[in-house]
Amino acid sequence: MIPARFFFLQEREAGNRKKENAVTQPQYVLAIDNGTQSIRALVFDEQGNEVAKSKVHLEAYFSNQPGWAEQEAEYYWRALGQACQELWEQGIVKPEQIKGLSLTTQRYTMINLDADKKPLRPAIVWMDQRKAVPEKPVSGLWGVIIKVAGLTNLIEDLRAKARDNWQAQNEPEVWAKTKHYINLSGYLTYQLCGEIKDSTGSMVGYFPYDYRKQGWAKKSDLKWKLLTADRSMMPELVKPGELLGKITAEGSRHTGLPEGLKMIAAASDKACEVLGAGGVAPHIGCLSYGTTATINTTTKKYIETIPFMPPYTAAIPGQYNTEMMVYRGFWMVSWFKNELAQAEQRKAKELGIETEQLFDELLNQVPAGSMGLIMQPYWSPGIRQPGPEGKGAFIGFGDVHKRAHIYRAILEGLAYELRSGKEAIEKRSGTKITRLRVSGGGSQSDAAMQLTADIFGMSAERPHTFEASGLGAAINCFVGLGVYSDYDEAVEHMTRVGDVFEPNQTTVQLYDRLYKEVYKKMYKRMQPLYRSIRDITGYPKK
Repeated sequence: MIPARFFFLQEREAGNRKKENAVTQPQYVLAIDNGTQSIRALVFDEQGNEVAKSKVHLEAYFSNQPGWAEQEAEYYWRALGQACQELWEQGIVKPEQIKGLSLTTQRYTMINLDADKKPLRPAIVWMDQRKAVPEKPVSGLWGVIIKVAGLTNLIEDLRAKARDNWQAQNEPEVWAKTKHYINLSGYLTYQLCGEIKDSTGSMVGYFPYDYRKQGWAKKSDLKWKLLTADRSMMPELVKPGELLGKITAEGSRHTGLPEGLKMIAAASDKACEVLGAGGVAPHIGCLSYGTTATINTTTKKYIETIPFMPPYTAAIPGQYNTEMMVYRGFWMVSWFKNELAQAEQRKAKELGIETEQLFDELLNQVPAGSMGLIMQPYWSPGIRQPGPEGKGAFIGFGDVHKRAHIYRAILEGLAYELRSGKEAIEKRSGTKITRLRVSGGGSQSDAAMQLTADIFGMSAERPHTFEASGLGAAINCFVGLGVYSDYDEAVEHMTRVGDVFEPNQTTVQLYDRLYKEVYKKMYKRMQPLYRSIRDITGYPKK
């Protein structure tokens, strides 16, 4: 006879095993990252591990006129569906294993929807340079305040760059039919959930948004007078980590995700990248080597690194990202590839790899400092920083310089400018940046990472995943689902440093001299020449 105690012990052990299995069973969320050059569907577990990934390349934009950049809204939606379906085809993760979804996208790509929530025209992509023509100065008391405060040029620049103002002037029939005027993130949220909602963390651009209070501006705010859009056109805003909605039947059919799955608000791609890199304190500088290159810190204080340029809403609610930007950033690597790297493109095609993987060979052919060739990365003229007349430049050419020198000079110029951004953030915030995290596509290059460590004169840390933006969105999702109680806990469990690149002190000294004695003086000395070029050629337009 078997004692009853035996069965009791068996049941207890079975129960313990069940509990252990419940604890160890991984939890998965889906992060969709719609960047400029690709859209990625990424599955992460609660430890921040990338479990599965699919990637669909995007045509960044088409252009019907010089300086324009547009793309069909439906194009992004089709690519999103394709990325999801290709993810499930891999068989690594099943849709029913996904506990929640978050979305992060490129910033300030604007879409007009009619009363039936259908796009009225192509999306105007973030890099578009068209401008409205302010018809008359701001009147009344606001006009007096603007004039006395010396803000006339700043206000006119804002009015000119606001896409809704341009549309009202140049496409009045489209604008008259516009019922909803929303960001790409808002459009994809609607397609997935049927809700006209967006995250406060995605509000980057010329919106009637109060960056200090992180919500739509009050009716009395000056922004409503400067912009054509009204409050009824704007989406409902929720904070990162809050519920946006649930996947509809149509969203399920298109993506393969379960109907009713929770969609949790994340933030813009740059904000999510900072979070995914573990940049949650003001002493951590986060470099993003993406299409746009940036340096950010995260702070609980509202700090304008450039006066009257607000910090953006961080992926952590109630916090801010103090951002300095190189508008074209690693777009210049794409320019180099398309214009000067045909040989590498052919070789990459033969090997079945990305062309950029061969560029480290070029970088390592050239000594630090590119034998005196220095690049100034202001390749998007007409923007406020460093000035509307700014242009890109190479100086120091000699007969020794070849393609490899140009490529290295491009990366060095970007790093010089981001170092300048670091110094500006430190000066305005009063906090020294003591750690450096580098993410984005360009961070995959070991040579670029070493170059960065040498120019900054400090260790350059690479996050454990190259998909830092997607990871940031996943962190938002896990917090929103209640898997983690707060962002400190989530970041502790889901982020970590991967490779670390230590500066070479001899090279640091060389770069320090080039930065201080040459690069920092370039713009001031060339600014009069840029103004003359602008006056003579009409480019960029005033």
